[in-house]
Amino acid sequence: MCGIVGYIGKRDVAPLLLEGLQRLEYRGYDSAGIVITSKTAAGKPGTLKMVKAKGRVRELEAKVPKRFAGTTGIAHTRWATHGAPSDENAHPHLDADSKVAVVHNGIIDNASELRAKLTADGVVFLSETDTEVLVHLIARAQADTLEGKVREALRHVEGTYGIAVMHADFNDRIVVARNGSPVVLGIGEKEMFVASDVAALVAHTRQVVTLDDGEMATLKADDFRTYTTEGSTTTATPTTVEWEAESYDMGGHDTYMHKEIFEQADAVDRVLRGRIDDRFSTVHLGGLNLDAREARGVRRIKILGCGTSYHAGQIGAQLIEELARIPADAEPASEFRYRNPVVDPDTLYVAVSQSGETYDVLAAVQELKRKGARVLGVVNVVGSAIAREADGGTYVHAGPEVCVVSTKCFTNTVVAFALLALHLGRIRDLSVADGKRIIDGLRRLPEQISEILAGEDEIKRLAAEYAEAKSMMFIGRVRGYPVAREASLKLKEVSYIHAEAYPASELKHGPLALIEPAMPTVAIVPDDDLLEKNRAAMEEIKARSGRILAVAHQVQEKADHTIVVPKNENELDPILMGIPLQLFAYHTALAMGRDIDKPRNLAKSVTVE
Repeated sequence: MCGIVGYIGKRDVAPLLLEGLQRLEYRGYDSAGIVITSKTAAGKPGTLKMVKAKGRVRELEAKVPKRFAGTTGIAHTRWATHGAPSDENAHPHLDADSKVAVVHNGIIDNASELRAKLTADGVVFLSETDTEVLVHLIARAQADTLEGKVREALRHVEGTYGIAVMHADFNDRIVVARNGSPVVLGIGEKEMFVASDVAALVAHTRQVVTLDDGEMATLKADDFRTYTTEGSTTTATPTTVEWEAESYDMGGHDTYMHKEIFEQADAVDRVLRGRIDDRFSTVHLGGLNLDAREARGVRRIKILGCGTSYHAGQIGAQLIEELARIPADAEPASEFRYRNPVVDPDTLYVAVSQSGETYDVLAAVQELKRKGARVLGVVNVVGSAIAREADGGTYVHAGPEVCVVSTKCFTNTVVAFALLALHLGRIRDLSVADGKRIIDGLRRLPEQISEILAGEDEIKRLAAEYAEAKSMMFIGRVRGYPVAREASLKLKEVSYIHAEAYPASELKHGPLALIEPAMPTVAIVPDDDLLEKNRAAMEEIKARSGRILAVAHQVQEKADHTIVVPKNENELDPILMGIPLQLFAYHTALAMGRDIDKPRNLAKSVTVE
């Protein structure tokens, strides 16, 4: 969601900040703002200059005066939580004397209480945001240093935050802090950067430091230091970002979503590379930190994720049960953390998140760790919060995913679960022959993905035919059901067509009442032992004059149209069957004129509840 960018150095800061905001546009936002200052002689206060605008970064850029010079600044893209999108509610926020500027990601839970106290003390608020409370707390703090003022203010705050703070009287520094919302420092040559996402940094530096919860940092042009919110010094060692700036460009495609769909063959090859062990028909997953004896002691696996990651976890649970014969299920992390779950010492918990920063998943991990559970992470972003909090895990190596709607990360996450299931299966009871069969199937995936994508023109034609639908139903059975759920979500996210997903076996228990010619059904029909059951479900729909688009391994007579996908092993077929439906959602949205990379009301990385 919201994005933070900051810089201190010798360069003209406004163009750098605007460029950084543009690289964070994919996260989802409704307004943007920038505040800058110039370095003055030692001991001389500076002047904060601010511009804010509702709408896109281009609207903000148009409002920035030509003479807007400075060498230090912070900027922000906001996704509304407290208060509607407006110029007044946009970040940064200033105090009454225009000395303190703050940008903030997250939510201050006790903002109403703090606002009431400050109002009673005579503070006049100019916005509806929770963030403005923090600005006034810092301005009124009695400490002699900016670091001390921020620490003093944060003692009153309950909730989540990633913040960057400037002060006119301390214009040689930016102070930042993190609790539940990402803050990344970029280490340059006599210049320093800060951002909520490395995407805003990689054009200028690939040396980064990621703050932990409860950690702060002071950035000066030629130095930085990290410490806790209590003031104790911490050790920060920069790491090198894996991806270069070009990885965040469109690469000749019209949208990031299209680019990322077409990157999937290479992405899957990348997650497999170096991990397959042909000698023992298994895989190497060294980052799990789980030896064979510990793996055999696992009695159950619980997978936690949100949205697309939850759907990937549903397929992952099925793979684990089929290949490793360990009872497994998936649950939305947002529900798990609030239902007072029983935490079993023999259960292995797996947290799934593309960003590695999804707040509900991270909070579930922290609660599980507090109760002594063993937690693995399956994430895409190296060094992310969940990767650091977990006992071990595996990276999915999908590469940067910029479009709000996840495609290649979903596919790579499912492949990562196939690797985990194979690894656990070979430790337990999966035969060498079955291990080799799955490995051969995994190796076929990149070529089969390319084959599916080569049929884009036909999928585009079908999408245009179904784009007039007001609502669609997606059905699947066992392996096909999570595919139906993810395909339904994709269509909703990017086209705004209402879509429902049901197990095919549940049709007769209610959803059949919805079937009519105006309500098309997308049926996931793998060529497995449930083929005839799925065909029977299509018979039920056709008997009620419903239109059917099937995704299958062979043309289905009862369907009005069939997208034929190549056959792999039964266990791995769901990986392939979802890909044409990504393209279907994309081209449906394109036909409807939607803003594909920035669907309304959504954000890429959900770092608030």
